[in-house]
Amino acid sequence: MRRIIASAVILFAISSTAVRAGQNVVVKHGKGASTGMITGVVLGPDDKPAPHAAISYQSSSGSMPHAVHADAHGRYTITKLSSDNYDVRASANGIFSEWQKNLPVQNGRTSELTLRLIYAREMPKSHAKSTKKN
Repeated sequence: MRRIIASAVILFAISSTAVRAGQNVVVKHGKGASTGMITGVVLGPDDKPAPHAAISYQSSSGSMPHAVHADAHGRYTITKLSSDNYDVRASANGIFSEWQKNLPVQNGRTSELTLRLIYAREMPKSHAKSTKKN
């Protein structure tokens, strides 16, 4: 019973943190796996999947940075993660998501994370034509 209560408290803490950050996190239990996974989808500012987005991730201590790419439907999977906390961020076409910080990954579990692209690297330049004054 204590194990169920502890799992519920951890899941609630993860969900609460994710909601505050504007992300969706779901932890699924696997069987017998010696490593954890993060799966999810990258959504653009229009809430449509962002095909082939780049997903950067690293342990929360800042070590072991890596990247994967989403498929044509914005779905991604990060496998073979050791138990640790991870920071995850997506980018596509110069637009970035917020860093999802301290996402816990445990052996034998899969965390599902939706990343939303909201920040541009720089302000878009105006496409207005300049006019000459005579």
